[in-house]
Amino acid sequence: MAVSVFIARRIDAGLFRHVHEDVFDAPPDPLLTDDFLAAPHLHIAVAVERDLMVGMCSGVVHHHPDKPPQWWINEIGVAGPWRRLGIGTRLVMTCMDHARRLGCTDIWVVSDPTDMAEGFWQSLRWSRTGTRLAMFSHPLD
Repeated sequence: MAVSVFIARRIDAGLFRHVHEDVFDAPPDPLLTDDFLAAPHLHIAVAVERDLMVGMCSGVVHHHPDKPPQWWINEIGVAGPWRRLGIGTRLVMTCMDHARRLGCTDIWVVSDPTDMAEGFWQSLRWSRTGTRLAMFSHPLD
């Protein structure tokens, strides 16, 4: 079966009700999905087979006072049975094309430096610009 890959829009919100469990960390919430799809700086490429979402790559367009817009890939996920079929590559390429249309000059991702991640990003001819990853967070209560 053919897998379609495209940038989801508000009209596509119904697709987020039929998602393979491996794609997101948790099932998409309809209200959060609507908020996401309505935000002009948030974007998501989806991979759909028939009516089932089997992959996604979400991103944020960053605007800086001293730089042109840049696209940050927030998350990428492809359901297990669809991995190693080129879907992740298609998702990233779709985001890259969309980022260019939006005037972005760079696209980047922060990733755990695992062999799998290194292999994937290097297969796309992306350059590793960091040596290690540290994430810091704090709850806002």
